[in-house]
Amino acid sequence: MAEHIITGIDVGTYHVKVAVARLPKNQKGPAKPEIIGTGLAESRGLKSGYIVNEAEVTRSIKSAIAQAEKNSKVTIKRAHIAIGSIGLEEMYSHGEIIPSRADSEIITSDLEKVMQDSEERVLDHIPNRRILHPIPLRYQVDGVDVMGRPQGLKGTKLEVDSLFITTYEQHVNDLIRTIEEVGVYVEDVIASPLAASFVMLSKAQKRAGCVLANIGAETTSIVVFEDSTPISLKIFPIGSNDITNDIALGLRIPLEDAEKVKRGAMTSATYSKKKLDTIIQDRLTSIFTLIDSHLKKIKRDGLLPAGVILTGGGASVSGTVEVAKSTLELPARLATLDMGNKVKIRDASWAVAYGLCMWGASDTEETSAIGIVKHTRRNILSWFSQFLP
Repeated sequence: MAEHIITGIDVGTYHVKVAVARLPKNQKGPAKPEIIGTGLAESRGLKSGYIVNEAEVTRSIKSAIAQAEKNSKVTIKRAHIAIGSIGLEEMYSHGEIIPSRADSEIITSDLEKVMQDSEERVLDHIPNRRILHPIPLRYQVDGVDVMGRPQGLKGTKLEVDSLFITTYEQHVNDLIRTIEEVGVYVEDVIASPLAASFVMLSKAQKRAGCVLANIGAETTSIVVFEDSTPISLKIFPIGSNDITNDIALGLRIPLEDAEKVKRGAMTSATYSKKKLDTIIQDRLTSIFTLIDSHLKKIKRDGLLPAGVILTGGGASVSGTVEVAKSTLELPARLATLDMGNKVKIRDASWAVAYGLCMWGASDTEETSAIGIVKHTRRNILSWFSQFLP
């Protein structure tokens, strides 16, 4: 039996990251993929996560894949890919059906039908968009909340409250086509914040309730968990580049120097540290105020015991944890990426690529967040295949 090889491709605005993992044989408990090779290339032809020059993006992906193949000694033929950018949006819906069996017992096909009813109610409201992840949040049987899944219960009406994570169809089309043009078949498409959460958050954090905040260069993404289920996902068009721009304007220094100052790599310059701290704190406060407003909108402000877990390049800026604590009034800490001593990946910027490998290795019967999302996913490629020659 050939060993199971899983590949994750994260096409970001600044870098293309490829992670190749091997699923160990005869492993007790849930399978945890082992990274055997990685590839990294500078991204070209993208803007805020969107493809603006397909030829340049193709070259970047080819370069990263070639490097990953060399390091892993594996020919990459299939991959799971992530999609990010401000095009990701969430939508809530409600569905209800009458159980199909004569004795009113709820069976698996009823769960599929009630989610389908929930989906049909939102389709008219999302033109030009595609559902990536349909996620059941809570079920009711005859108006009573059900803890867990309702199979086996009896009732005259089954209801579901659901979350749909969507993105632009054109964006997905372009990304899949570009990757498949380099000879790699796309197995599945996952929202980047969800992929990162598979490796950046512990089971205890997701069960208690938390928010994973990824402060990237051009965007800040959050995914909120409660009772081990992702209940909200949001992308904000603001990131650590805005901090760099503020420093350049405030201290009247070149952008290159502002970036070094932000990272603490330029300490000999003559500027007021107090003024620098104020500039950084003001921009971080504006970022976390947006997050706080969203948490208020979904009625979770101050109600996530595991707090906010920070990742991304902007999370390493001095004072980020303190500003997060004071603005959100929640516990805050930097995320850590622990994938074992043998893993060649060292920093959290690889979380999405490795999370894609975790997704590929997971079983739909898992009780983890991966299993919950994966169990109800509709393979996005089934509709895309009709456009292929």
